[in-house]
Amino acid sequence: MFDLRYVKKLVDMLDGSSVDSIEISSDKGMKIRISKAQQQAVVMAAPAVAAPAPPPAAAAPAAAPAAAKPEAPKESLLEAKSPMVGTFYAAPEPGAKPYLAVGDSVRKGQIICIIEAMKIMNEIESEFDGVVRQIVAQDAHPVEYGQVLFRIAPNG
Repeated sequence: MFDLRYVKKLVDMLDGSSVDSIEISSDKGMKIRISKAQQQAVVMAAPAVAAPAPPPAAAAPAAAPAAAKPEAPKESLLEAKSPMVGTFYAAPEPGAKPYLAVGDSVRKGQIICIIEAMKIMNEIESEFDGVVRQIVAQDAHPVEYGQVLFRIAPNG
């Protein structure tokens, strides 16, 4: 079992840093994950333990309404995903025009957003050509690795 003083120190360190989450595993199968984005700490003894499952499930209904929004007609959309954990920015600086808007054309290699990670501003480039159909991520909000940022209809 993890010492609660140790967990509190981890939470304090996380609060005072730009890191979004910490995950630590012990050799006895214990695992702790602390995340700023979800405002929770989860301690698991093994994958089969069901007790820690309710906190993540409690966060799922909040995400469900975003997924329930009506989408564009069923067309084959490509998903531009976050290559890292960080904070999503739609524009190069506060108050500036966003890199993309729904309906804009985008080409491979074009900068589509910025993700700030550890005080470094990372320009994210499009991996394909197309037309922006949906902007999924919210400006100045945290994103996870692999999270969908944009949905783009391919040219062709």
